[in-house]
Amino acid sequence: MYEGKIIKYYREKSQMTQEQLGKGICSSTHISKIERSQTEYANEIIALLSVRLGIKIENEILKLKNIKMRINSWQQSIAMQLNDEIEEINLELEQEELIQISNYVNQYKLLRIRYLLMKNLMNEAKELINEIKKIKHKLSPYEVNLFRHVQGIYHLTNHEPLLAIQVLKKINNEEYANEEYYYHLASAYHSNDLPVMAYFYADKARQYFKSINSYLRVIDSEMLMLIQIKDNEEFSETIKRFENLIQSCEICRSSDRKARVYHNLAFEYYRRKNYELAKKYYFESMKLKDTNSIPYLLSLEGYIRSSYFGELLPKGELLQYVGKGFDIASKKNDKLFINLFILLDFLILEKEQEYHQFLAEHSLPFFKKLGFAYLIKHSEKELFNYYFKRKQTRKALGMANTLINQ
Repeated sequence: MYEGKIIKYYREKSQMTQEQLGKGICSSTHISKIERSQTEYANEIIALLSVRLGIKIENEILKLKNIKMRINSWQQSIAMQLNDEIEEINLELEQEELIQISNYVNQYKLLRIRYLLMKNLMNEAKELINEIKKIKHKLSPYEVNLFRHVQGIYHLTNHEPLLAIQVLKKINNEEYANEEYYYHLASAYHSNDLPVMAYFYADKARQYFKSINSYLRVIDSEMLMLIQIKDNEEFSETIKRFENLIQSCEICRSSDRKARVYHNLAFEYYRRKNYELAKKYYFESMKLKDTNSIPYLLSLEGYIRSSYFGELLPKGELLQYVGKGFDIASKKNDKLFINLFILLDFLILEKEQEYHQFLAEHSLPFFKKLGFAYLIKHSEKELFNYYFKRKQTRKALGMANTLINQ
């Protein structure tokens, strides 16, 4: 079985016809049947064909058999976020030309999408997703569900939590033995401000990560669970749990997770209007992030907002930060953060009318399209207060009706 695939691959690579390859060894018809695994063949013939192709057939068979094991190891490394191992296997698979004739080429391409998303290479990931869509009918049941998982991660990365929920909920557990997707489903519910569902799936993800001894991902799940609790416990208790997570990140030497914990802690202080501590922890988070990344923009936006409402930085410095954030978002063509930094610019410049007009005509419709419930609710409350203050009764009532019916 393996011999035929390998012979055909290297024959075509060498731009040889079946007749040229078989000359003096066997007929072109026999070559055709060997390549399609439709006949029995003598080992001597395979040996002669291999010599003519300049390959050692035993080595090539071992490489082809090894592909499945390495792809499975790659998937496990990605799920556990073992970065060194991910990069090592990625390089190995990139250099393995026989992957194109293996039975696992589609699984490789799907995991390749995950790798690209980890690197924030959205355009390349989108191209590969479109390529897979064209051959979706050829995928195995497992690969169909892996594709759903990958698409869900793509939608999350692209700030589309509603689409992420829709596709991730279609995953069939009986066909897809990879419960890591519970974490991404929990993240999507969190982005859509559905804390009960987010907590439920984050807990299921935590149980799965414990079962595979992935302590880093347990930290991720526990953090996601923690930020769903809201005001159901004493804030001092919440702070202790954040401090424990920070300590866990330090023990694991995971600066990216520590940055996420700092960011979430900052938001807890922000929503309690403790702007000074919010600013402090947003800044701690920013220091640990790549300054040209989307996660950095997320913390930068919180840092600017906390500093503005707490009157902690002069207007000129705030506007410099806004300009920096807008430039990064524009280079990445990230429409969500372009919107957020435009709003911050209007806010700091005290252009009240322009701020609320942009919020109503551009930002709110965009937030609704993406499905960011927190931003939607916050924007609608802002607009209601603005219309009420300006005695624009019809608009205020319309916004109030929207808020009541949520």
